[in-house]
Amino acid sequence: MATIRSIDELAASLPEGERAIVGIAGAPGAGKSTIAAQLVAHLGPTAVLLPMDGFHLPQAELRRLGRRERMGAPDTFDVDGLVATLRALRASGSSFRNDGDSVTAPGFNREIEEPVPNAITISPSFRKVVVEGNYLLLERDGWEAVAPLLDATYFVQLGDGIRLERLIARHMRFGKSPADARAWATGPDEANARIIAATARHADHLIALR
Repeated sequence: MATIRSIDELAASLPEGERAIVGIAGAPGAGKSTIAAQLVAHLGPTAVLLPMDGFHLPQAELRRLGRRERMGAPDTFDVDGLVATLRALRASGSSFRNDGDSVTAPGFNREIEEPVPNAITISPSFRKVVVEGNYLLLERDGWEAVAPLLDATYFVQLGDGIRLERLIARHMRFGKSPADARAWATGPDEANARIIAATARHADHLIALR
């Protein structure tokens, strides 16, 4: 399994073809969102970002299911919706043209922690679709259908100490108090991180950027 240490190396490792759908996975705070955004910027206008966060279940549904306090766990996402979107992307990108069907996908508003329906439109002209999220390599609870729909998979590695401090800072940036930010990062987020770490072995490549 190759280790990638720069955005240039990451871009060079991407599969060729009319459309490549690649997945970047990693634990909360590892930097996968930043790396995915940098990759899309590096690739230019024929690349698009598809964050898994848009497939969070709405807050009302999480409360109905009794899962609000575990938001971010594997069963707090609409995995069927993600799989359907990836299948639609594979179908729409099977012929590189500008007049085919576009695929819409939800975005995510971190300030209110809610998905935003139809926030992302992916036309057939996008030749690289960069999907980023925690559970792209998980092999249970419906997530096992995700990785086979990706042309290449990557796992972001980062030391736990740095990752935790970044995660706490992010929670504070979006409104949590220092105490609440640390409690969430070391509680629900850390439980999820352990699940995610076990999926690293399924990746095609490791990413070790600083």
